Amino acid sequence: MSAVHPGYAPPTGSARPPGRRRAARWLLVATVAWAVLLAALTWWSVRTDPPTVKEQRTIGQAAPVVERAVGRLVAAIGPAAAWVMTPDSVEKGCRVTPVSSGADLTRGVDVLLAEGGERPLLDRVADALPEPWRAGVRDSVDGPRLRADAGDFVLVEGEVAGPGRVRFTVATGCRPADVEFVDSLPLPAAGPALDEASRALGRPATDATRAVVARCPDGGKAWTRWMDAGSEPVSLAALAPLAAGAVLVDTPEAYAYRRGPDIVVADATGEELRLAASTGCAG
Repeated sequence: MSAVHPGYAPPTGSARPPGRRRAARWLLVATVAWAVLLAALTWWSVRTDPPTVKEQRTIGQAAPVVERAVGRLVAAIGPAAAWVMTPDSVEKGCRVTPVSSGADLTRGVDVLLAEGGERPLLDRVADALPEPWRAGVRDSVDGPRLRADAGDFVLVEGEVAGPGRVRFTVATGCRPADVEFVDSLPLPAAGPALDEASRALGRPATDATRAVVARCPDGGKAWTRWMDAGSEPVSLAALAPLAAGAVLVDTPEAYAYRRGPDIVVADATGEELRLAASTGCAG
C-alpha cells in the first residue's frame, strides 16, 4: 500500500485527457485526407489543364502548331510576292530547367519583293493573321518588326532582312525534345517549274532536291522544293522567257516569277545559287 503525501495526487492512468487523444487522431486523419486530395487534384490538373508555360509542351506537341502557323503566314503573304518556305532548324542543348536540356524548333518564310515594300508587307500580313494571335507591327532600332502569338507559346516574328527582303519565323522556344522532328505531311507530286528553271540556267536538277511542306488554313498544303545549283556565276536573265511577263522580282542577284500555280525564285546572294519552286494556299 503506497503512501499518499499531502499535496500530491496519485497517478490515475494516461496523462493525456481522452479529448486530446481524439483530437490528435482526427488531425492525423485530416492530414492524410488532405494529402490524398492534393495528389488527386495534381493528377487531374496534369491530365486536363492546359499548359501555363512552354516547358510543359514538348517539341513533338508544338510541331503541328508551328506547321499550321507557317501555313497561315503563306496564306497571309499571298501570291503577289515571291516567297520560299525555309526548312526546319532544330537547335539542341538549350536549358529547359537548370537540370534538363531541350531543343528549339524554328521554321519560316523568306519573302523577296521590290525595295520599299517591306513595311507594307509586314502590315498586310499582320492584318491577315487570326485576331487571337494579336499580331502587330512595331518600330524598333532595327526597323519594323511583326510579332504574334500562334498559341501554345509559339512565337511568330517578321523583320526586314535586307533591302527587298522580309523574313518571317515561327519558333517554339526551348522545350523538352521528345522526338526527332520530321515533316508530318506527305509531299504532292512535283511540278515542272523547278526543272525548267534549272535547265534554262544550265544547272540540271539533281537528286539533292529537297522540300518542306505546311498545312494551309483551308486544310490544303503549301510546299517549297529547292536545290542548290552551284557556285559558278550565271546570268539570271535566262529565266525571262519562262516568266512570260509574270515577273515578281528582277535584280542582278535575284529573279522571281509565277509559272502556273508555282512561284519560282532564283537567289544568288549565298555561296551557291539556290533555285526554289513554291505552291501556296488556295484563295
